[in-house]
Amino acid sequence: MRLKISQFLVVFLIVGALTLGGCSGQDVTSDPASPTSTAGETQTTTNTEATSVSETINESVPGMKDLPRLEGKATVVMTVNGSPVTIEVDGTNAPITAGNFVDLVQKGVYDGLVFHRVVRDPQPFVAQGGDPQGKDPSFPENRLGTGGYVDPKTGTERRIPLEIKPKGEEKPIYGKTLESARVSKPPQLQHKLGAVAMARSQMPDSASSQFYFALADLAFLDGSYAVFGNVTEGFDVVNKIQQGDRIESAKVTQGAENLKTPE
Repeated sequence: MRLKISQFLVVFLIVGALTLGGCSGQDVTSDPASPTSTAGETQTTTNTEATSVSETINESVPGMKDLPRLEGKATVVMTVNGSPVTIEVDGTNAPITAGNFVDLVQKGVYDGLVFHRVVRDPQPFVAQGGDPQGKDPSFPENRLGTGGYVDPKTGTERRIPLEIKPKGEEKPIYGKTLESARVSKPPQLQHKLGAVAMARSQMPDSASSQFYFALADLAFLDGSYAVFGNVTEGFDVVNKIQQGDRIESAKVTQGAENLKTPE
């Protein structure tokens, strides 16, 4: 029993760290995400309230039509500490989340940003970055992890809905974890070693620009956070990232034509 309690506390604490590093300050919460959302967990069938892509076209998720989409796949090469990390971005299974990431890469948002949270102890967890406030070298380090991408056209922070596609399903579910949507299937894109996913606050639709690399298989995050790609080359570089390291550059090298942005 003592071992089980210890393992639960480790999961509770490290998932809490991920949630705290979500997006804007107003949504940051001290209530960690549930550590019980495990891929493949037996639950009931899909709730009819879950939102499909076809429904989102009709604005079931407000603002959906104004977000970029990736229709297919793209390749992003991110340079950290002078070495490349190649990321396959999967717009087939996560079109909105992937489209948001590729769009921000093309805008140069990630260039110069800090990895403000790197958790390896007591066990490998994540390397998290993407807070635009980190571009300012004078910005307080202890406040990083509270910012998102502010669209200069609107002056407001872009938010994207939680987007998770259950395995075998045609379309993703939006705005709900698989647990809250009562889906028994695991997600198509899972938190395997080298997965790339969006950080968020406790609110499901609060992701903006912050992302993380999974430093281990993290099945307990499956269905609760949106994976949108994986590292195909350069995971050794990812594995050496230290807190405070910066993204020197991020470039779309293939699949830029698959990005569709609203008029």
